[in-house]
Amino acid sequence: MPTRSARTLWAGGLQDGSGQVELVSSGAGKFDVTFPRRAAEVAEGTSPEELIAAAHSSCYSMALSAEIANAGGTPESLDVTADVTLAPDPAGGFQISKIKLTVRAVAAGLDAEGFYTAATAAKNGCPVSKALAGVAEVELDAELI
Repeated sequence: MPTRSARTLWAGGLQDGSGQVELVSSGAGKFDVTFPRRAAEVAEGTSPEELIAAAHSSCYSMALSAEIANAGGTPESLDVTADVTLAPDPAGGFQISKIKLTVRAVAAGLDAEGFYTAATAAKNGCPVSKALAGVAEVELDAELI
């Protein structure tokens, strides 16, 4: 399996510095990052948490489509949002304190219980979920529509 790479060039301190994240493997883009924008209530540019949310929502979507098929269903459409919360860490610094995965799905051949079982298996089995296992709370709100 392939290895994917991203690179960040950073200059300055935490509060007065800035950096640029480059998606090296794909060449899909470069994104400016600063700590003040990262910690702001309103997003002005991307942040590590938003990039984690993008990785988690896309990985989870793929895992869920596979789990629905494994359960005998047919995934038609998945709308997945990952909300990643940055908070102070009681031990000092900051931590990702919570991730909420919200999914609304259209899938043929599964009832609500079968779908929720597939959704939970995808939450536990997707590679990004496994990488984020140290997050204290990972909530799943899954609904078959």
